Amino acid sequence: MSHQTDRLLAIMARLRDPQTGCEWDTAQNFATIAPYTIEEAYEVADAIERADMKDLRGELGDLLFQVVFHARMAEEAGDFSYEDVAREISDKMMARHPHIFGDEGGVMEDERWEDIKAAERSASGATSAMDGVAQALPALLRSHKLQKRAARVGFEWQDLEGPIEKLQEELAELAAAPTDEERVMEAGDVLFVVVNIIRRYGVDPEQALRASNAKFERRFREMERLSEAENEDFAKLDLISQETYWQRAKREVG
Repeated sequence: MSHQTDRLLAIMARLRDPQTGCEWDTAQNFATIAPYTIEEAYEVADAIERADMKDLRGELGDLLFQVVFHARMAEEAGDFSYEDVAREISDKMMARHPHIFGDEGGVMEDERWEDIKAAERSASGATSAMDGVAQALPALLRSHKLQKRAARVGFEWQDLEGPIEKLQEELAELAAAPTDEERVMEAGDVLFVVVNIIRRYGVDPEQALRASNAKFERRFREMERLSEAENEDFAKLDLISQETYWQRAKREVG
């Protein structure tokens, strides 16, 4: 390992030392650290979207620290070490790229890639096409992955007409839902079908919604800026006036 990797592992070991370590760090476990791991991954994605390389360097360091933290706790429990983590991902990447590291030549085809991953799932004891789709994934991303798994074994509409008709059906059921609990379920069905439609266009729904969120926020902030520049309280304007600012914001910031 490199000097900096050794240094980071040593820092983590010192922080977790039960006698001389940090009180907060020594009190943590896998469950308490997991939310921070997820948060750091999102902060990496945010830095990438902002094309901020300096921030990305720092956020990748924060994410790496999460890996080191989990590996240290596992080593203390006698389960595995950071070296084991690095070895396992190295072995996996080499096995998944036989056209690079093995005897197979040429370009890896999508079908071959999926066959390799399916074999890995089978070797780990998976019995369902749904196995291995992490529960902790964001809901849109998990929906996308579940549907891709289902489609891989043939459970898929043949064309877009099917999911589009299903969307109309689900919207009607949402409108007719009599209780809060049923509205939650029907709203989920609407979103699930929307993900299916988007997926059929080859678009990642999580990425698409993140882009739309960013666009909406950008435009909204511009509306606030424009109204403030004209000494108007945006929150007190009627909808027609707000829409005028919305159209101006679209022209200004896209």
